[in-house]
Amino acid sequence: MATDQHSSLTRRIVTGMVTGILVGAFLQWLMPNGSDLVIPLYLFDFSVRAFFVDGVFEVIGQIFISSLQMLVVPLVFVSLICGTCSLRDTTKLGKIGGKAVGLYLITTAIAISFAMTLAMIVSPGEGVNMTAETTFTSKEAPSLATVLIDMFPSNPFTAFAQGNMLQVIVFALLFGIAMALSGKAGERIASIFQDMNEVIMRLVTILMNVAPYGVFCLLAGLFTDLSIETFGNLIVYFLVVFFALIIHAFITYPVLLKVFTGLNPVTFLKKMRDTAIFAFSTSSSNATIPVTMETTTKKMGVNNSIASFTVPLGATINMDGTAIMQGVATVFIAQVFSQDLTLADYLTVILTATLASIGTAGVPGVGLIMLAMVLEQVGLPVEGIALIIGVDRLLDMTRTAVNVTGDSMVTVIVGKSEDQFDTDTFNDPEAGRNIENIDFHHLKD
Repeated sequence: MATDQHSSLTRRIVTGMVTGILVGAFLQWLMPNGSDLVIPLYLFDFSVRAFFVDGVFEVIGQIFISSLQMLVVPLVFVSLICGTCSLRDTTKLGKIGGKAVGLYLITTAIAISFAMTLAMIVSPGEGVNMTAETTFTSKEAPSLATVLIDMFPSNPFTAFAQGNMLQVIVFALLFGIAMALSGKAGERIASIFQDMNEVIMRLVTILMNVAPYGVFCLLAGLFTDLSIETFGNLIVYFLVVFFALIIHAFITYPVLLKVFTGLNPVTFLKKMRDTAIFAFSTSSSNATIPVTMETTTKKMGVNNSIASFTVPLGATINMDGTAIMQGVATVFIAQVFSQDLTLADYLTVILTATLASIGTAGVPGVGLIMLAMVLEQVGLPVEGIALIIGVDRLLDMTRTAVNVTGDSMVTVIVGKSEDQFDTDTFNDPEAGRNIENIDFHHLKD
């Protein structure tokens, strides 16, 4: 019965996604180029765009996104405190953090290196001879010193209110360590946080059950205004980035998982389905944190003491999907403007993008800011970013799905290496499924 229930939830989410795309495409056909369809009724004129696109789809979709974002800060804070105070040796945090950051940087370097190699082979910008009609003005990215200073909150409540994940992570780590060192008092508070963690995870389950409707509205609204004509001459660039993202998700991650853990990559990818759909629909690694946390702990068997640290950290600094976009975009823009890049330039791009994945953590519009930094490092015109903005929305959805897959993969590797991992849970196809469906008619057993 559990299998049927889980299949039903997964099927409903996929159905919501596909139906939303089809409905959006149909409305795009009815209302091309942002036009409206007005149906005269007896008492008033009915606007299809105002009622559906700007009304129902927008309201439900944004409520769904806000509901996910609502849980991010309390989930990360409570889970990380529970994980930290449960560690018998708090010095392990440095070891766990070093492994996680190292793996995230390695996968980012692999991603951008592969993407640039693929772009040079395909040459998406050769012979295009395009010029930027608009310019892109990049925000100044903070220095590494500024990022390190800003990791420590002067006011933790401000960090909570602003959703500054690095500051929330640091404060939660310090609070958890203090609890672990406080004896009986710390144990009493820890039991409260453990109960809070259970309640928050149940909230995640509730959201998963209403997810099909949120996913439908988000994609229906997006595809109503997204025409295939947007791609134009950039279709080759789009396909190269998309192909690189797929290869990274289905080959790079499974190979690394197999090499470092010996686990079955197919099982891993199957258990990532729902989380990837959430990420694709929301285009936000942060908004997907609650679902990623539930997947890595309940379905894959990673101990909360590991997942509560590596998942929010990955959502903040893991930029594999963005790195792939940067690699292809750099080669594409260089070819469009007929500028040759040397081997030193390519190495500079790889190094800059890899380090910038941490250096620009938490900055709004991080993908375009990082790309502007990369282009400036090798002397390419920053206004070239204007050429790819039009097709970046769909790619952003895909690379977010790739990013959360990378977050989960690193979490499993770190958990396995620290003996904080249940292999039986990972291999059990039923793991975590019994909590995914809620009987709202019978709230108490």
